[in-house]
Amino acid sequence: MSKTQAVPCVVREGGIAADDSVAENDERVGLHPLDQFRAFQTLRDIGMSEEDIAARHFVNSAIVKQRLRLASVSPKLHDVYAEDGMTLEQLMAFSVTADHARQEQVWENVSRSGYDEPYQIRRMLTENTVRGSDRRAQFVGLDAYQHAGGDVLRDLFEHDDGGWFQDVLLLDRLVTEKLKAEAETIATEGWKWISVAVEFSYGHTQDLREIEGRPVDLSPEEQATIDALNAEQAKLEADYQDADELPDEVDQRLGEIESALAAFEDRPMLYEPTEIARAGVFISIDSEGRLSVDRGYVRLEDEVQEIDPDVGQGADASSTEGQEGGPSVQGTVIAVAGGAPDAEEDDEDAARPLPDRLITELTAHRTLALRDALAENPAVAFQAVLHNFVLTAFYRFASSGSCLEIGLRTPNFLTQAPGLRESVSAKAVEARHEAWKARLPKGENDLWDALTALDGGAQASLFAHCASFAVNAVYEPANRYNQGRVSAHGVRRRLDQADVLARAVGLDMVRAGWRPTVDNYLGRVTKPRILEAVREAKGESSAQLIDHLKKADMAKEAERLLDGSGWLPEPLRLVDRNAEPLEQEGEAGPLPEFPAGEEETENVSDDDPQQLDAAE
Repeated sequence: MSKTQAVPCVVREGGIAADDSVAENDERVGLHPLDQFRAFQTLRDIGMSEEDIAARHFVNSAIVKQRLRLASVSPKLHDVYAEDGMTLEQLMAFSVTADHARQEQVWENVSRSGYDEPYQIRRMLTENTVRGSDRRAQFVGLDAYQHAGGDVLRDLFEHDDGGWFQDVLLLDRLVTEKLKAEAETIATEGWKWISVAVEFSYGHTQDLREIEGRPVDLSPEEQATIDALNAEQAKLEADYQDADELPDEVDQRLGEIESALAAFEDRPMLYEPTEIARAGVFISIDSEGRLSVDRGYVRLEDEVQEIDPDVGQGADASSTEGQEGGPSVQGTVIAVAGGAPDAEEDDEDAARPLPDRLITELTAHRTLALRDALAENPAVAFQAVLHNFVLTAFYRFASSGSCLEIGLRTPNFLTQAPGLRESVSAKAVEARHEAWKARLPKGENDLWDALTALDGGAQASLFAHCASFAVNAVYEPANRYNQGRVSAHGVRRRLDQADVLARAVGLDMVRAGWRPTVDNYLGRVTKPRILEAVREAKGESSAQLIDHLKKADMAKEAERLLDGSGWLPEPLRLVDRNAEPLEQEGEAGPLPEFPAGEEETENVSDDDPQQLDAAE
């Protein structure tokens, strides 16, 4: 080109000119991502849509949404990012909320403590919210929550499992309203009472009689459909019985047939009107966020009362204490469970003894797991019951020394431990009980002949299952003067017998599904105890990584560090009383009651994967 040759130019004004400059420079040399964020924001400010911006820069609209979200992060954090004070992944984590003040507060905390991994930043920004996968959020639904004015935090850079519901009070109100509306509908069936809760505690139906119902009769059309589905299923299974692998379409069709047949099995139940008038219903939400309706339970006090047309106009004080609700449709009493858990006093200055309530909750888990383990060991169960009988017959003053409360009386759990109802042991006990219930006759007059017809192995298994319900290995705090229902000596003897039984059945609480979490242990003890747990499981170096954190953050990080370690608090450990104590000085080897496979944590190099995992 000659020096005087004319050069075509396009004159722009405002944001378009700045965007042209960004685009030209980006094609030549990759710019700092922050320049692109700001350029997209400039185009958005002058009225361009996300789709127009995406077309202009040859990217899809999802990229534009992400960049605009990053541009909305606090300008102070943009400056930190521009100076390479934080990574792009960290900046992405801050975009989960639009609250600049909260973003800056969290950055100030994490930058000082080193607790600055992206997932840790997201967790701190969403700690006072409810995840979209929570049963309450699933039950209400995103649309209903947002229609009521609720805000949802979303993460455009990670799978957020439905986001985070910010207004917890609004969500709880919507849950209660929807549950009460469902209860009003079910009340028209004529039940005496309905109890409503998000989740009921384990064993809430234990002292109630379940009335028998019968499924609604199938229509001729429904029976014909079932016969056709069974015939199709049998034909497909016969046609492909020798195939190494089913074709995808056949496998899919068999799944559809199974689902259709299961739907016919899950038909409504019909009950006698006289039974409905004295029985009640439990309404809750299952773990998947679906409505759970459990009909047909009679309280003991209703067994002897005459049916009264005005029944239900008043509620028993003991059944509605701590609840809200009142008379509803057709005189049915609808009670909505409420009340917050007791706050635990927090003393972080000393490794004081574990609170009595916490020990009671931990040993409740152990009792349930021990029941399950005993039911799986008929020989041990038989010997345990025999031991109890011999104590009663030959040792006049020793009958209270066994942990088996033969009667048969099933001890209640004085407090509801977190996660007890949905534990592996609870589900195993319930499944076994339902299987035997279906196998035994409906009437008690036929029970003797039915038991006689069982072979020795079946009798032994049923014996072990029944005996397991008598297990009581729950710690109870005794009055200091040994006044009241239990004494310290009596509790200690019972727990010692529980240890004997646990060793006999090889009880392992790790295999039983228990792991330390913020809810069931770490958030309930002092900081020294949290550090002690991490130190025992992972070593001193791991404990030092979190010893500077506040109590709540320390508990959350300790949960992550202890996950999969097999560590158990003392009340849950299987202690071998014949084992020799460890006397090796200067080593941080595993305690004898730890599950096998734990490795020593002393003398580990800086590149050790375990240490790197803790550092993360």
